[in-house]
Amino acid sequence: MNKTEYSVNEKYLLKNGEPWFPMMGELHFTRYPKQYWKESLYKMKAGGIEIVSTYVFWLHHEEIEKEYDFTGQRDLRAFVETVRDCGMTLFLRVGPWCHGEVRNGGMPDWLLKKDYELRTSNEEYLAEVTRYYKKIAEQVEGLYHKDDGPIIGLQIENEYGHCGGLQGEEGEEHMRRLTAIAKDAGMIVPYYTATGWGGAVTGGLIPVMGGYCEAPWDQRLTEIEPSGNYIFTEERNDHNIGSDYGFGTGITFDITKYPFLTAELGGGLQVTHHRRPVAYPKDIGAMSMVKLGCGVNLLGYYMYHGGTNPEGKLTTLQESRETGYPNDLPVYSYDFCAPIREYGQMSGTLKEIKLLAMFVNDFGSALCEMKTYLPKSNPLYQTNLSDLRTSVRRNGNRGFLFVNNYQRRYQMAEHNGEVLKVELENEVISYSERNIANGDFFFLPFYMKVGDGELKSAMATPLCILKEENETYVFYTDQEPMYNWVKEPVHTKVLTLTREEAVNAWKISLDKEYLVITAGEVIECEHGYDILNRNRESLKSYPKLPVEPVGYRYAGEEKGFSVYECVDKVQESEVSFTLLKEEEDKKLYEIEISGEAEGEDCFLRIHFGGDTAKLFVDDSFVGDWFYTGEPWEIGLKRYGFPRKVKIEITALYKDAPRFLETWPEFKDGVACELYKAQGIIEKNYHIKK
Repeated sequence: MNKTEYSVNEKYLLKNGEPWFPMMGELHFTRYPKQYWKESLYKMKAGGIEIVSTYVFWLHHEEIEKEYDFTGQRDLRAFVETVRDCGMTLFLRVGPWCHGEVRNGGMPDWLLKKDYELRTSNEEYLAEVTRYYKKIAEQVEGLYHKDDGPIIGLQIENEYGHCGGLQGEEGEEHMRRLTAIAKDAGMIVPYYTATGWGGAVTGGLIPVMGGYCEAPWDQRLTEIEPSGNYIFTEERNDHNIGSDYGFGTGITFDITKYPFLTAELGGGLQVTHHRRPVAYPKDIGAMSMVKLGCGVNLLGYYMYHGGTNPEGKLTTLQESRETGYPNDLPVYSYDFCAPIREYGQMSGTLKEIKLLAMFVNDFGSALCEMKTYLPKSNPLYQTNLSDLRTSVRRNGNRGFLFVNNYQRRYQMAEHNGEVLKVELENEVISYSERNIANGDFFFLPFYMKVGDGELKSAMATPLCILKEENETYVFYTDQEPMYNWVKEPVHTKVLTLTREEAVNAWKISLDKEYLVITAGEVIECEHGYDILNRNRESLKSYPKLPVEPVGYRYAGEEKGFSVYECVDKVQESEVSFTLLKEEEDKKLYEIEISGEAEGEDCFLRIHFGGDTAKLFVDDSFVGDWFYTGEPWEIGLKRYGFPRKVKIEITALYKDAPRFLETWPEFKDGVACELYKAQGIIEKNYHIKK
């Protein structure tokens, strides 16, 4: 079997010489239990992730000088092997400084006590980095792409020259030195990258960019300005990343020589003690679609999968002001409001951005070769909330019109009776009149090949292609689709979904490809596909599945779909709680879970008002949460399905220096109460291959 060839040009990545548009998602193996890695990687794959990225935090592996720990969930080699076994590829982000909201940015305390300056070209410092890099290389020996392993990329350092480090030519030379050290250690891969925002230096490596919908690291306690990540622009820099260190002023590389790739498109937001914005699915979906319209040819998410900090041997391992960093983070929780949450819950954000993942999986190669054109009517500043934001990506006369009328936490003007147009060299394409409401975002095709046909325009968005005897092109819209054909396909089918159906759609491969639509989640596993279902809802498929899913029965046909009803009843664990102890600024509750409490998982959903909360299992402190207004959801599987746990809530005072989008109810100026606790059982069903 021929080895896959990976390369890059100034416009896009290539796979076997063809344009390649992958989806990448970050999962920190040291922040997630080893026994659930495979399950989580398959969940990421179900969301459309092809490349996994992960930091290798120095602190997590050498907390005590020269005492290495690659055991348990710190087992780097086992993680890389699991990525390989799941049929995915991997980018290692090896630091030495990573940040990642880890204590000291991931550098061990003992290193900070040395009498030389870190993150410089001091030879003693570089000698320590060399030793660390060699230890990483030793762990993953034989697992690089050249050895038929999954590791295809290496990121050197992080935000170097912006968040610390040297600048200018000194910084560039330092990045080149680190790269040489990594290569000398044996870390030979097709792609070497460096973060490029905020004036960071890249040392000639492939720059990767980022963008977040808010900035929980911002030191202000007020609503901040609209995010520039919702505007179509040729600007690749997000000036607010790392703004706790200083606002970035630009980029240091020539954008004409490198493709527009992201490695830190925020899949959510990690709250800090002082600032707690909540990232909702459409916050991430709209931002991601805008990046497509700006010309991105790699959607890489940080984080894609939340996690929990491991226990330290000497200290806790979170970022804190006590250690000289700008923010206080939870001791344990690194949930990040990510597409996959701290306890493995597949969220609405995963489903929202899966719309784009399915699209780029089937149409990304053509998209890579499409240049970005910004119409003169497109506003260039995110403070313009009146004018419609549009972009065009096209190659010749084929392409897509991107439209965004979404700005997180701001009201956009309504555009009723809008006639969207695309200006080509010799023609103007006009779409049917439509109303564009505040919060709408979408993209539409023009001169798109649809199998053996050609579509001039449509009021529907392409989702995917089902490869069967005759291909089926799947589109979605809540409008009339208004397919305007240059040549109507003869052998190719067209299937039109609503947007909600598309959000809940999963493409699976059995004897051929099928589309399964369910409010649950459909995940590849070693012997077929698992269906995670909390509410025992029905599902439908196109075409009819070759076998009934286990736990479902065939219930007939409906509008071209085969419908299957879940044969289980909805069950919810019985949960009760008792106030055990009350002090001036905190309360301790005991929660008892009775009745059924297992399944694939049982999630304890905690509704409370307060500042922070802690979880105790068998009287051991194992988890925590900062109040945001959203419920705290805890997966009990991780703790062996305990029947009793304790929750300690600390008080939030009305005048506390916090930024919250939703404040709790106060009694006499104080919020410190457990309102409600629920037990939600997630069951696992199966589609056999």
